[in-house]
Amino acid sequence: MSALVFRRAISKSLFTLHLFTQNDILTTIIPTTLFALVAAPLCSPYRCLHVVWWIWLHLLHFNVANQVIDPAEDGRNKASRPIPAGYISLRNAVYLRWSLVPICTISSAFYSIQVLSASLAITLLTLWYNEFKAHSHWLSKNLMTGLGYACFQAGATLIAGRDMSRLEHNALLAVLLSIAMFATTLQAQDFKDQEGDRSIGRRTLPIAHPSPARVSMFIGLPIWSICLTQVWGMDAFCSVAFIFYAGLVGLRFMVCKTTQADRLSCKLYSVSHTLIHVTSA
Repeated sequence: MSALVFRRAISKSLFTLHLFTQNDILTTIIPTTLFALVAAPLCSPYRCLHVVWWIWLHLLHFNVANQVIDPAEDGRNKASRPIPAGYISLRNAVYLRWSLVPICTISSAFYSIQVLSASLAITLLTLWYNEFKAHSHWLSKNLMTGLGYACFQAGATLIAGRDMSRLEHNALLAVLLSIAMFATTLQAQDFKDQEGDRSIGRRTLPIAHPSPARVSMFIGLPIWSICLTQVWGMDAFCSVAFIFYAGLVGLRFMVCKTTQADRLSCKLYSVSHTLIHVTSA
């Protein structure tokens, strides 16, 4: 009986950890992994497991830190998350949040000083974003998230490559472009959360400037697509397809404005974001 209880406890714990990150598989884990595998390029298939593990571990760290800040908001906005759903208490989630700091740090130190630096940067940005409330205003939110993504990409790319102590020139350029692109289009993820964000006084771009926020998606996605196709020298067919898709996604943000429509638009944006990651790498 004790062995059965132990197995159930382990299964519940693993499922709870999965719940903390399941909504970011499409938006973070997959695109960042693809980015790293293309930008490095991949040293060996075995490294792919290390890349996914490192990304997931640091994403778990960020998400737990984010979700312990205001569980009441999640109760209204995202009730399926582990804390409001009752899979873990707030107290235990706080313990998990701070225990993940040394776990991420020590895990990264085994790879290289440069990977460790990326991990420490994620830790500091996580602290700034959550505890120091950079998420409360759209400008700091977009900037911090863009920098955070860059750290994820840099660390993952270093792990994937032959030399874990340096990034290739193209990989570094891709990371810098990704910062700018994500910092100027992050509002795509905020349209669907306006009700919950407004209830806690968070001023995301769709709340502070509703019309300009939608126009920024309509204009920004095609412009970034055009820029990236030029920077990376894509052929005509791929360039047209890439720009056309980005234009359709941007147009959808302009004309489809219900919460349900914004959820779908965000998913389509995530696909566009993944394509941008791969082509930019």
